[in-house]
Amino acid sequence: MDDRITIKVADLIGSPLCISAEDGQKVFEKVESLLKSGKPLTISFDRVTMLISLFLNVAIGQLYGSFREEEVRSLVQVNGLSGDDMELLKRVVDNAKKYYANPKGYDAAWHGEEDEDEQ
Repeated sequence: MDDRITIKVADLIGSPLCISAEDGQKVFEKVESLLKSGKPLTISFDRVTMLISLFLNVAIGQLYGSFREEEVRSLVQVNGLSGDDMELLKRVVDNAKKYYANPKGYDAAWHGEEDEDEQ
């Protein structure tokens, strides 16, 4: 018996457009609360017509800052994405794993580049 919970993104955010950080945060908070209780879940992108990396960074990338990669991999499934959107998700996840492995280093490098731009 599969007791997996399905989060329907379009229903949760009330739109087929996954383009805002605020909507991504709604998804993240829902997923985070389920993961904290150890529940397996599926994030369904059925009926989503537009998806950008900002949304995925907030909705899914942030998970790697709160949970170990093994937890996310074993408990979270994603469905309903096109091939291109799956590629986008893979890039977001790879970047999130790198970032959360060394956030201070990334932040320092980011701020260093900003300082150079201002000169």
